[in-house]
Amino acid sequence: MAFWQILALVAYCVVISFLGVYGFHRYLLLRLFYRHHLARPPEPELFAELPIITVQLPLYNEYHVVDRLLDAVGAFDYPRERFEIQVLDDSQDETRERAHAATARLAAQGLDIEYIGRSHRHGFKAGALAVGLERARGEFILVIDADFVPPPDILQRAIHHFTDPAIGMVQMRWGHLNRFYSLLTRIQSIFLDGHFVVEHTARNRSGRFFNFNGTAGIWRKRAIYDGGGWQHDTLTEDLDLSYRAQLAGWQFRYLPEIEVPGEIPVEINAFKSQQHRWTKGAVQTAKKVLPRIWRSALPVKIKIEATFHLTANLCYIMMLLMGLLILPVLVVRSQLGWERIFIIDLPLFSLAIMAVSGFYITSQRTLYSDWKRQIKYLPMLMAIGMSLCINNTRAVIEGLVGYESSFLRTPKYGIIGARPQRQPRKYASRWTLLSLGELGMACYFAFALYYAWATQLYLGMPFLLLFHVGFLYTGLLSSGQTWLHSARARLPAQGLVP
Repeated sequence: MAFWQILALVAYCVVISFLGVYGFHRYLLLRLFYRHHLARPPEPELFAELPIITVQLPLYNEYHVVDRLLDAVGAFDYPRERFEIQVLDDSQDETRERAHAATARLAAQGLDIEYIGRSHRHGFKAGALAVGLERARGEFILVIDADFVPPPDILQRAIHHFTDPAIGMVQMRWGHLNRFYSLLTRIQSIFLDGHFVVEHTARNRSGRFFNFNGTAGIWRKRAIYDGGGWQHDTLTEDLDLSYRAQLAGWQFRYLPEIEVPGEIPVEINAFKSQQHRWTKGAVQTAKKVLPRIWRSALPVKIKIEATFHLTANLCYIMMLLMGLLILPVLVVRSQLGWERIFIIDLPLFSLAIMAVSGFYITSQRTLYSDWKRQIKYLPMLMAIGMSLCINNTRAVIEGLVGYESSFLRTPKYGIIGARPQRQPRKYASRWTLLSLGELGMACYFAFALYYAWATQLYLGMPFLLLFHVGFLYTGLLSSGQTWLHSARARLPAQGLVP
């Protein structure tokens, strides 16, 4: 073999071996889930007197959802004299007027509510939460993002877990207001269900660290301060504080039985922006806290799981490299003989596909009676997951090199259910040049598919097809939605379908 052929095969084997290690980690999480998911925490004792709770509602340009959010919080069945509401508004548009009006409406109903507006976004969401914390009179802090609709009994059901003085935070499970809106929202809901059902349950109930998800969680104020408070040197202030508070000795508790539904992004560009923020923030957090974790006296099992958790996004770099190496490796295989595919990667590919399938099938079985109907979306879930490798590789690199970027909010439109409501279009997500890269990769894999067919490497074609479909879907949808928003922006201002 020529030198370049050896180099291509070696690089390819290194990449898929790296991915195989993280794929095997999914099996370990599944194993932990099945070992511990029935071991529910003991029923908490009840507070003799309900504590005061501060409900923090961070807002930034939430025109379409601010009324929905405040109406939901105003309907809490917790004694009104035992909770206060902070509207933490950093908005720079008409949201301020709506938030003011909604605040006045709830105040007239006898609720203890305060509007706290900032003329700047210093520290972004973390900065707003920190400002509110300084003025909070509650011993406990519930954080609810603008795109969520908390149930009326959320405080009554969750607060008693804090009768255990060791508990610093309780996290509740996200639901999905618009799960059936589109193929994209269906796929996102499955992604999120895997995280909240399998990962959170496995980590928390096996004694590993897990994290607050930025919303639908209650903090003990003391735990926030002991962890170092809200800091804005990462884009995932929730993940960062979670690890710092647990390093300070606080225990967390996960309550999957309490569902707090939220709105899933309906636009592919908004979804990619959200993924970029989460990915980059996780890398930033890994750089920040992993050295402290490994210097600590924590059990090795916690250190190892924290490392896998915080570095999992490195797989996107490897996935992109694997995609770029596909064609050279196909050329080598065509010269070696198609049967060599078994030696190189078929076992690892099978392992990865089974791991992903088991991961998400488990979450759907746990949550839904119609879980078998969700299986048909797994190939598309894998395809879209693969297509994120360009977007998220950029995020990983930015996080590794310390490139600073602002906190980009995810647009919300007040969408509930499967059909869109008619309303003015605001907050359209930005198109980026990365979409051209996705379309370019779709063409690349189209050629790879043709080459595999021409050289009779049929066993590799399903895998190539996943890549091709994923990049084609993501690239076309990103470009198409951007064009549609531009066209709608030129229309009169009457109601438009989001």
